[in-house]
Amino acid sequence: MEQELKMLTPSTRLVFMMLRQMKVARLCQIIESTGLSRRSVLYSVKKLNSLGLIEISICLSDTRQRFYCIKINE
Repeated sequence: MEQELKMLTPSTRLVFMMLRQMKVARLCQIIESTGLSRRSVLYSVKKLNSLGLIEISICLSDTRQRFYCIKINE
């Protein structure tokens, strides 16, 4: 995992670190916490998800909302 993190862009690493601290967050919370643009956060989330480092869950009460959390390896 350390090797994968070193290859990421600084903004993607920042999103990963914020998710590690926050445990679970919505997109607007990540944007607010990191100060990054929406586009940068969406790119970072997509990259982290493709690497299998985070999980994306859909909010059942509002399907437009997504929750992002660090993936726990068992």
